[in-house]
Amino acid sequence: MHFAQYYLDCLSQASYLIGDKTTGRAVLVDPRRDIDDYLRDAEAAGLRIELIIETHFHADFLSGHLELARATGATIAFGEAAETGYPIRRLRDGERIYLGGGPGDGSGGETGGRTGNGTGGGTGDGPGGETGDGPEPSGVTLTVLATPGHTPESICLVVHQHPEAAEPYGVLTGDTLFVGDVGRPDLLATAGLTPQDMAGRLYRSLHGKLLTLPDATRVFPAHGAGSACGRNLSTETTSTIGDQRRHNYALQPMPEAEFIRLVTAGQPATPGYFAHDAALNRDGHPLLDAAPPAALTLDEALAACRDTGAVLLDSRPLAAYTAAHFTGSLHISLDTRFAEYAGSVVAPGTPIVLVSDPGTEAEARLRLARIGYDHVLGHVPDPAAELARHPELVSRSRRLSPGDVPAEGVQLIDVRNPAEYETGALPGSRNLPLASLPTSCATLDADRPVVLYCRSGGRSVIAAALLEARGFRDVRDVIGGYEAAAATCG
Repeated sequence: MHFAQYYLDCLSQASYLIGDKTTGRAVLVDPRRDIDDYLRDAEAAGLRIELIIETHFHADFLSGHLELARATGATIAFGEAAETGYPIRRLRDGERIYLGGGPGDGSGGETGGRTGNGTGGGTGDGPGGETGDGPEPSGVTLTVLATPGHTPESICLVVHQHPEAAEPYGVLTGDTLFVGDVGRPDLLATAGLTPQDMAGRLYRSLHGKLLTLPDATRVFPAHGAGSACGRNLSTETTSTIGDQRRHNYALQPMPEAEFIRLVTAGQPATPGYFAHDAALNRDGHPLLDAAPPAALTLDEALAACRDTGAVLLDSRPLAAYTAAHFTGSLHISLDTRFAEYAGSVVAPGTPIVLVSDPGTEAEARLRLARIGYDHVLGHVPDPAAELARHPELVSRSRRLSPGDVPAEGVQLIDVRNPAEYETGALPGSRNLPLASLPTSCATLDADRPVVLYCRSGGRSVIAAALLEARGFRDVRDVIGGYEAAAATCG
């Protein structure tokens, strides 16, 4: 068996290439949009990617199933409950996929989507299921488990190195089970299904499907620490069923009602782009354009902001931005969770002009493309020089030392997530998480001073830039955030 995990730190996202070395047949699970690594590694290993399996409709990134289907001719597959705008194979609960050959070898599953919109997609051909004539099953085998809860169509994939192996090699758990957490049930609840309904389904999927697997079964989730798809994800990217049974807070013995209460409370604020990406992953989207962004003069960049509603998005390090930046620009450092934060403060479809350190603009554009933000008009090639030449366009961030936070007379705003806020907050502060700030800032008085803080001082600069761009007159943030302020106050 060939088994490889691809982990993307900046999105805390994992995808998997699984193949049978004897036959050369392979599947790719939960691919990201830029697919070159998969294609290169599959070719080097002598594998043909014949099936692309999505464990669910992802909300936090734009999947690469359409790009991969176009490049390889592979069929796209989802759980049986999925309804898409492009042709798919629907995978039934309990269905087996034989990469080494077996019954139904080479036959497809159900095809067709709602409308056929979108680019790419296969014809239903690919590694076969359980029906039909064919050789005896052999080699690497995947078993589909329908595990609704995070989303209605969620599935997990049990991996056997041989169909008759006594124990599984592992299980790909998508967003159903993470290391240290479980998938949140509130992101894609559908009409007639509340987060509580979805949480009940999740409980039954975990206890009726995943926790029936042997303790030694390896767990391979779709996300790790930092993802907004859960609240307590570990930095570890693999585990075992046994370790999760013992240590995962959500898998401890409890009634279903208590589980529902536990997993629906205190979840991170949902970034604004999540619904946009889920819809694109369901209905189809244009293929990735990997061309580097065009170079724009400063006059062209400012004209784009004036004429098209474009935003200046400054991706330079925090220190450079706070020292000098174009007035009205937004800020998200490329060395943070750039795409996720961009999707929190920039509305989908907004034209973007990048203000990036020379040589980093292509990476910034790629990260935006990974969440479906393709409307990048270009970049300002040498922002430091332009800032020096045009002091009339420059602003500097106003930052407070941890010991100088006013006790009164300001709107003190904590932009951390609710679970962070509940562990401790500065007296008199109000919790408005960064992901919800584009809408919740309407509850603030733009003419009164605002002081922002986060955990350590990064998100508060992003929030301050957003408020300044919205016309707030007096915005400051706390250097070092809550950690520094709490330490200073003793």
